[in-house]
Amino acid sequence: MTEKPRIVIVEDHPVMREGLASYFTGTGRWQVMGTASTLAEAKELLSGVHADIALLDIQLEDGWGLDVISWLAEQEQNAPIMAVYSSFDDYAHVSAALGMGVRAYICKRRGERELENALQNALCGAVYIDEAAQVKLNNETDLARLLTKRETEILSLVKNGLSNKQIAARLGISHRTVENILRCVYDKTGIKTRLELQKM
Repeated sequence: MTEKPRIVIVEDHPVMREGLASYFTGTGRWQVMGTASTLAEAKELLSGVHADIALLDIQLEDGWGLDVISWLAEQEQNAPIMAVYSSFDDYAHVSAALGMGVRAYICKRRGERELENALQNALCGAVYIDEAAQVKLNNETDLARLLTKRETEILSLVKNGLSNKQIAARLGISHRTVENILRCVYDKTGIKTRLELQKM
């Protein structure tokens, strides 16, 4: 790529967002096409500019950053390469991101130069996975070992779109029991919302 790659940054923390924009601009190697702090702002930004790569935070104030990917898939435009810069390095978040087509997954413990190298690799066609996240992915049974048989069963039903009431009826257990078991699933996976569970 002879021209400077164009990047958009989606990050809800103002200091982090401004710091990343300043870094990429300051290198002289990138064109920062804009920044967004929410899912709504990200959609508006990506509707108006063409970027080569979009750097996403997963947890935004108004939703899940990865929802940008499914939204872009519905638009009649060329989508940028998707990259994640996140504090999450657990199996559930990383596997969900890669499953949605993310080409670079970098943990926020890495500095700007390491982040830039990862993005350059993604632009060259490689898939880059942070080594901390790769350790979790190398063990494909991580999630299975985290959850009990009943927790795995209920997670599967959640992913199939069933409500707690429907799950309780299907399994012949109380609504309260389903809630308690799901609370354990949230704690063990590090996932915060039902929507994220459904997208695992």
